[in-house]
Amino acid sequence: MRKKLGRFIVADSAICHGQPTFRGMRVLVNDVLEQVAQGMAWDTIQEQWRGSVSQAAIAEAVRLAGKALMEYVPQTTREPART
Repeated sequence: MRKKLGRFIVADSAICHGQPTFRGMRVLVNDVLEQVAQGMAWDTIQEQWRGSVSQAAIAEAVRLAGKALMEYVPQTTREPART
């Protein structure tokens, strides 16, 4: 079963055990997010994956990860922002 998670990201039970990957490749989204977390420049990430992961795809992965985190943390446990 294939589920489209975004324009560039899919989860397909027949590919990489259903873990999110970039559409049309077997590049795990988590691997790219780890590179972002380590502070690697997006141009370098793109080069490392031989151009198969675009900067737009990286941006989508970061946005979806942030959205998933906010959905994971219940609204009631979040403190208001301090200014």
